[in-house]
Amino acid sequence: MLDWSGARTEAAAIAGAWTREGGPGGAVVLFDREGIREVASGGFAAIEHRLPFTPDTPNRLASISKHICAALLLRAGIPLEDSLGSLLADAPPALAEVPLARALDMTGALPDTMEAFWQQGVPFTASLAAAEILAFAQRFPALNGRPGEEMAYSNTGWRLAQKVLEQRSGAGYAQLVAGLMAPLGLPIRLARDESEVIDGLATGYWRDGDAWRRGRYGFNFSASGGMAGSAAALARWASALLAGREPLAGLLGQLAAPRAFADGSASVYRLGLVASTLGETALLGHGGSLPGYRNHFLMAPEPGVGVVVLGNREEDALWPALRVLAALLGEPLPSEPDNIPAGLYAAEEGPFWAEFGGGAISFMGGYEKLVGDGAGGMRSLPAYLDVRLTRSGEDAVEGLIGGVRRRLLRVPGATPLDPRLPGRWRDRHFDVEILIRGDGSARLPWAATGLDSSLTPLPGGRALADLPHGPWRHRPCLWLQPDGSLRLAGHRSRILHFDRTA
Repeated sequence: MLDWSGARTEAAAIAGAWTREGGPGGAVVLFDREGIREVASGGFAAIEHRLPFTPDTPNRLASISKHICAALLLRAGIPLEDSLGSLLADAPPALAEVPLARALDMTGALPDTMEAFWQQGVPFTASLAAAEILAFAQRFPALNGRPGEEMAYSNTGWRLAQKVLEQRSGAGYAQLVAGLMAPLGLPIRLARDESEVIDGLATGYWRDGDAWRRGRYGFNFSASGGMAGSAAALARWASALLAGREPLAGLLGQLAAPRAFADGSASVYRLGLVASTLGETALLGHGGSLPGYRNHFLMAPEPGVGVVVLGNREEDALWPALRVLAALLGEPLPSEPDNIPAGLYAAEEGPFWAEFGGGAISFMGGYEKLVGDGAGGMRSLPAYLDVRLTRSGEDAVEGLIGGVRRRLLRVPGATPLDPRLPGRWRDRHFDVEILIRGDGSARLPWAATGLDSSLTPLPGGRALADLPHGPWRHRPCLWLQPDGSLRLAGHRSRILHFDRTA
């Protein structure tokens, strides 16, 4: 039996904490197939003006936007198994052979444009138009790897999917979204970038020590994360998906249809939705993150219920959503892992590393909270990346990360910088430079001025750089190749390739 009272109490406790803090806030909305059932909200939508955050406050949905794009693709009858090159006249050549479905289910090995820009010194606060971003993607020299082998998050496929829809329909994406939302009467819309005015939009904030700062994101928004709408509007959308109301009839089953890696094993990532479980209950949902905004929504299709947690604060929204849904369903929350490691680990070769701490894993920069798997191991919830690991000795962990089997070894604390790394390096395709010094520091390309970074050495001719910016931190891995060249890789972009210069 569903416990709406218990879920309401849990939602009120989450929202009450935001109010008592006196900072940014959010809204928690519970729904079923008929519509909204319970709401709670707290904190401020704009701290400066003391405007309260309500369930009807527009917020940036960020990557929750993706499944809305997938719904438009399905309704338009776009053949998802066709290649990007066959669907898009000006598809980036390096990406043209990738099936659209793999570009959407995060197994296409498409470099993420934002991370690729960031690695070359263009901060995500830079104002870049859609045409500039797509022109940059045209210059990608290669994929991150072989399509179908690994689930690695990338927004690029969704940006290209938007262009497919626009070319096929002859309409702009904002117009297509408006047409989908109109029959449901939902105030969910596309914003082109952060400078576009959205009435009542909550200001995004992130915490810098004891102070709150406004979040900024200059890149053009796209189908990958450009929607804006309130928690109530998103809950009504999800309710219509669960119920199969027009114009969404039959879409949830297609969005949630199982996806597989090239070897036939199952992936948790579907078409803009992530499949997971809470106790014995199957869930579908997705998170969203932009500087100053963190959101999550979850649906339990069999009982036909769900929850939305939208906030204008840079903090986890998945766990609060799980707390509320667990109270509603009477399911236990996942437990902490019994034997979680701590510290920095790396594969024996390649750019693959992970850092454990605070009950979570950062794999090449992809962050996931870890819980016990019930068999002595650990798994992610997951928000974006499926992680399933066990300890194999005091200094090793192994298992699946993004569908790929990995074995990670503890990095010795006194690992020295490999003497082959120092020097000046220039990328083969984008003409950016890195200077690595013998003292373990590096000058990285950054907004035309350069950025000094302290390197963290790894065994085997590798080192982690550090690119902090606002609330986000990127730690790409530099690693020497057998031919003496140098590669740089993060979770989302692995295409920079450097040669030593005189």
